[in-house]
Amino acid sequence: MSIEVNNESDVAVDERELVTLSRHVLDTMRVHPQAELSIVLVDEPAMERLHVQWMDLPGPTDVMSFPMDELRPGRDDEEPSPGLLGDVVLCPSVAARQAVEAGHATQEELLLLTAHGILHLLGFDHAEPVQEKEMFELQRRLLLTYLAGRGTGGGADGR
Repeated sequence: MSIEVNNESDVAVDERELVTLSRHVLDTMRVHPQAELSIVLVDEPAMERLHVQWMDLPGPTDVMSFPMDELRPGRDDEEPSPGLLGDVVLCPSVAARQAVEAGHATQEELLLLTAHGILHLLGFDHAEPVQEKEMFELQRRLLLTYLAGRGTGGGADGR
């Protein structure tokens, strides 16, 4: 699985942990092991430009997803397809403000946003209440299993 992180922001981020979480999410969702994912961290002006261009909404946002090959989670009865998953674009400074409001660390917010962005790349959405419930429950479960594995010294990230 190819996961590339490009930090174009001026905020120091634990890029290795973003990769480890991404690998956990993609493995759990049974995405083909040769799938490719890009994570880009940008400053607020860059995120605002993307937000206006693609969503026609003002101001910077926390995360945007740009799917490429429209890959979907693998099912037990079929082999997943390889391809380009797409790009998750994160804005660490927006994430930092949200983290303060939520009462947790910026890195935890970035993990949540990374999982959220990957789920969007896999076709999940939260426009309707039923979709939102499904996506946010899945996002929560993925984060909890990642964090539980990380804390045991040998789970999700192989430490």
